[in-house]
Amino acid sequence: MNDKVQRPGADVGCTVLVVDDSAASRYALGAVLSRAGHVVVPVGSAGEALVELDVRLRAGELPDVALVDVGLPDLSGFELCRRVKALPSLAGIPVVHFSARPSAPADRCRALDAGGEAYLTVPAEPEEIRAVVRAAIRGARELTDTQAQFDHLTLLSRVVRDVQGARDLAELARTAAAATARLTGGDAAVFVLGDRGAVHTGLCRSAAAPAGPDAAARERAVELVRRISCRPGGVRTTLRPGAAWPQAYFGPGGARLTLSRTRDGRLPVCLATPDFTDPDGRTGPLVAQLARAIALAAEPLVMYEQERYVAHTLQHNFLPAVLPAFAGLEVGFRYEPASQEAEMGGDFYAALPTPEGVLVGVGDVVGHSLDAATVMVELRHALRAYCLEDPHPDRLATRLDRLLQHYHPQLTATLCLALVDPATGRTRVANAGHIPPLIVPVGGAARYADAAGPLLGIGLPHPEPTVLDLAPGARLLMVTDGLIETRGIDLSVSLEELRRAATGAPAAPDDLCDALLAQFGRDRADDIALLAVRRVSG
Repeated sequence: MNDKVQRPGADVGCTVLVVDDSAASRYALGAVLSRAGHVVVPVGSAGEALVELDVRLRAGELPDVALVDVGLPDLSGFELCRRVKALPSLAGIPVVHFSARPSAPADRCRALDAGGEAYLTVPAEPEEIRAVVRAAIRGARELTDTQAQFDHLTLLSRVVRDVQGARDLAELARTAAAATARLTGGDAAVFVLGDRGAVHTGLCRSAAAPAGPDAAARERAVELVRRISCRPGGVRTTLRPGAAWPQAYFGPGGARLTLSRTRDGRLPVCLATPDFTDPDGRTGPLVAQLARAIALAAEPLVMYEQERYVAHTLQHNFLPAVLPAFAGLEVGFRYEPASQEAEMGGDFYAALPTPEGVLVGVGDVVGHSLDAATVMVELRHALRAYCLEDPHPDRLATRLDRLLQHYHPQLTATLCLALVDPATGRTRVANAGHIPPLIVPVGGAARYADAAGPLLGIGLPHPEPTVLDLAPGARLLMVTDGLIETRGIDLSVSLEELRRAATGAPAAPDDLCDALLAQFGRDRADDIALLAVRRVSG
């Protein structure tokens, strides 16, 4: 049989480095391997082998396997193998030791301990030599493939972790674009099509890329994404030629679109990349897994956005945009919902006429959810009804406490109420676990009213109201903790800052609220309610 005719499983055209100080032995091994279709690189010493490996490393042409004589003149074959395996750039080259001397078990053990893959005693049958070389190359390739797969999966787990940390759909789209670019090693665009026609996009491109897509290109891309069918919870990959996909994203080439839908089928997520080559067949499935992970991460964010929309609708519809006018009093208020990235709260305010004066107050249902917003509406309506029969603040707090215990035993709320008589300035204050009101006199320093009491919803008795006199021109300021509460800063420090700011703030209630919002209310993680009352008659 002709040795050049390869048997099944042979590796044709592999490069074999033969390290042997015997020219005859190098020739014999080279002849056997050359007839098998391999390219043989013969060298006569360990030093020559290291120089050859360095040259080939720089050229990107490392050998597929090295056959190393154990009895080299400058370094033993074991030491040469050890040095090669110690270099990360060369460690993947399989090494087969050989010797013309009869091998003892100790020699084979030394070869394996040095990092070698096999040991040959020469002379050997050509078929044995070729089989050992094939096995060494195959084992190295399998190890390399396993390591590459591990590296790919590790990268996938990292980018999925980044995606799962997104706080809203807009951040999800941006994070997903960066994750897709890391996974594919190229540019990427991500589209998350939310409810009520909302479209969230993320784009990650190289610094050398030209100007990004304009509004028309984005609309065209979104329309193409909307047309792709995909079953709920599934993933689909499709190609769009350059003529069909806006060139502003990736240039004149086509695009590979990987679409995934949430399990209810409502929210499509699309990962768009240039149509990349995938020689090992790994990148495409990893992108598909990423698309599925993004769709899973989107589900709770969609639910949260829906809940947030409903809660803000409740707050907008049930918190008055205009307060009634009261003889002898000026009332100003402000309500600022939390920033889009923050959680929603259950803050509310009220200013109500009663048979004994004007009842003003602010409150906050503890928690950040649709339940908190719903209970806020209930408390405010109950307060409106109760105060017509009995406007005394302490008794109102007791009745609202019983309401919470009966209908919402899992929730608590804070509340501060003040019943102001515009004619006399006599003011009765009941505080249920809330920031006490600030009294801001004319030309003097602001001070907190000495008013405290237990939270609503825990069933503890509420003390008698604190009675104070509101002089003409003096202001009573009530706020929710969203205005001043800051992570990492003690509340007492924030309260003192608020007191000093209120002391020097403008006199008119609306201006007072605006000044405090400008100083404290930027990028807050909770809703903010302020209500200021100034007595204008004496």
